[in-house]
Amino acid sequence: MQIAFLIYEGLTALDIIGPYEVLCRVPEVDVRFVAKRLGEVSVDTRAFSIRAPHALADVPSPDVFVIPGGMAGTFAAAGDEEILSWVRAAHAHSRFSTSVCTGSLILGAAGLLKGVDATTHWAARALLESNGAIYTKERVVRRERIVTAAGVSSGIDMALLLMAELAGEDIARATQLAIEYDPQPPFDSGSPSKAGTKIVQLALAELQRWA
Repeated sequence: MQIAFLIYEGLTALDIIGPYEVLCRVPEVDVRFVAKRLGEVSVDTRAFSIRAPHALADVPSPDVFVIPGGMAGTFAAAGDEEILSWVRAAHAHSRFSTSVCTGSLILGAAGLLKGVDATTHWAARALLESNGAIYTKERVVRRERIVTAAGVSSGIDMALLLMAELAGEDIARATQLAIEYDPQPPFDSGSPSKAGTKIVQLALAELQRWA
């Protein structure tokens, strides 16, 4: 089982690290971090980098691939034909083609979401729909081979769903316990419908500052 994690300049770290921490535990898995070029790839905060030991051409047909999101870096990747060509080619052979947060914009730009139910970060709904996708207000949306997760932390939920498909529900449950994924946040403001107008506006301002 080969799982490819696409990385590019400006990705959001948890989008890729969350799913990795789950899916690296698939029995006998071959994990590949892939990018346009070998070497260090900076995350969106520029605080650290993730190393890409494999170029896109080295991993043409993974069984599963995961696309993280971000902001400016994601928009650039969604306009990069080299990345989009790899996504299309990988999807032609994959068992699951997946994204986290605004990574769905890259799937959409590759033409894979036309008329397909999908999700993304709540603030990127209009951008997702501009690619022909049908925005679906769920934390994880699976439509046949395409699986999309909403904002950032939902990538862990998506990865556990994939783990159940790839290795069985017992292994997925054991993995959840092994990483002690038992969310109990101190606030109930994890979605716009719960947060209220004031907090939504603060969050949008923060997102703009990070762009």
